[in-house]
Amino acid sequence: MPNLVSWRKKQPHEILKSLFLIFVLTCFSIVSATAQLAQMKAGFANPSDKYKPGVYWYFMDGNMNAKTITKDLESMKKAGIGNLIFLEVNVGVPGGTIDFLSEQWTSLFAHAEKEARRLGIEITLGIGPGWTGSGGPWVKAEQSMQHLVSSQVTVSSDDHKKIVLPVPAPKKPFFGEGNLPEDFKKQWRAYYKDVAVLGFPDISSVKAISDYEEKALYYRAPYSSATVKPYLAEPDVKSDQGKGIEKGKIIDLTGKMDADGTLNWTPPAGKWIIMRFGSRNNGAITRPAPVPGLGFEADKLDTAALNAHLDAYLGKIFKKIAKPDSKSNGGLKRLHMDSWEMGAQNWTANFRQEFLKRRGYDPITYYPVYSGNVVGSREESERFLWDLRLTAQELVLQNHANHVKQYGKRHGLSLSIEPYDMNPTADLDLGSVADVPMAEFWSKGFGFNSTYSVIEATSIAHVEGRSLVPAEAFTAQNNEGWKQHPGSVKNQGDWAFAAAA
Repeated sequence: MPNLVSWRKKQPHEILKSLFLIFVLTCFSIVSATAQLAQMKAGFANPSDKYKPGVYWYFMDGNMNAKTITKDLESMKKAGIGNLIFLEVNVGVPGGTIDFLSEQWTSLFAHAEKEARRLGIEITLGIGPGWTGSGGPWVKAEQSMQHLVSSQVTVSSDDHKKIVLPVPAPKKPFFGEGNLPEDFKKQWRAYYKDVAVLGFPDISSVKAISDYEEKALYYRAPYSSATVKPYLAEPDVKSDQGKGIEKGKIIDLTGKMDADGTLNWTPPAGKWIIMRFGSRNNGAITRPAPVPGLGFEADKLDTAALNAHLDAYLGKIFKKIAKPDSKSNGGLKRLHMDSWEMGAQNWTANFRQEFLKRRGYDPITYYPVYSGNVVGSREESERFLWDLRLTAQELVLQNHANHVKQYGKRHGLSLSIEPYDMNPTADLDLGSVADVPMAEFWSKGFGFNSTYSVIEATSIAHVEGRSLVPAEAFTAQNNEGWKQHPGSVKNQGDWAFAAAA
């Protein structure tokens, strides 16, 4: 409200000038708001191409040819489809004649991309075979997702026996060993690299840390299809659960072990636990990928491993197609990371160095905590596990998601991400990397409940100023078999649109 004293001091012409300025600004605001409202109405009635409906365009294990590709795309255009996500999968149909990523395959993809440009349909391309992940047969075991695993023996100076440390076994893959074809199962079992050997006085009577496999990122259950804790409970540090391993009594014996596991060391008096730590593949493979695209998932914490994968897969495609054109309405426009279904990893070749740089202390003393042991105190060990998860998250965001984004940008492409499910980072942090945050919701009653991902994606879009929020909509299983129809899914569709408002 104007100050009356200041108004009384003004000359009449000054008051008129001020009132005129207020009048002009008010008119401008009304005109601007009216123009914005008219623009919104026009955009709603005739949305631009990037807001048109889209589809997942699956090719089933090599069943593709130029004629049917063109017919598919022309039918999409006729139906008002403005964009698609291109993936090749293997869901059990008889294999076709075109091997994934062969010369014929890349030529057909180039044909599809050219036709999409002609028709003004945008293509979003998954960054690996199957509908999730980034991997393939070109990913070597040492470039794959890693776990730090361990074995242990109890020794005594009174034994006078040769000490041989067994090779640590790999952790069971999240989807089980049955998910691995025999040749990959052999590779999964064979790959191993020693990391460290530590010794400390026996503390076998101390209760192990609860849920350590989840806290140490060996496993990350999906929110949509499993019971996942909303948070990892803090320990009851006041309860008397026994003292942990004394940090000052942990001995680094790494240099005293031979290649066959023989430890050249005589333990001091008393019982000692010797732990052998090594790096193992986490058992995650591309899924559900065409047979020629089956392979280990690339290390999500290491840019060198990711670059090798991207060059082996996307590099072949980029050599076949014309350079993406930002001014064109159609063609290849962005890369895509679908729902995270590769599980978690807690190790990479330079994890120790990255941890030291980011957290300010050397993690080697706390390696026994990976297997549930208490080092120092229970509270201190839980804090280390928090730091472990935080470091892994930072590396996923920096060396995987952001790295893919920059890789795409160099090729004139943006990035979309479905940041949920078995994601070993915070969903909102991963989604915030995306140019296009994406969600998924299943057809109600015919699958999993992932409606929370819609709220997550729209929240990211509101905060980051993103105007496009796609959703993988009405996904179904449980023998849905076309039992749904537009009338039966309308309420759920209305909910999804309203949630994005």
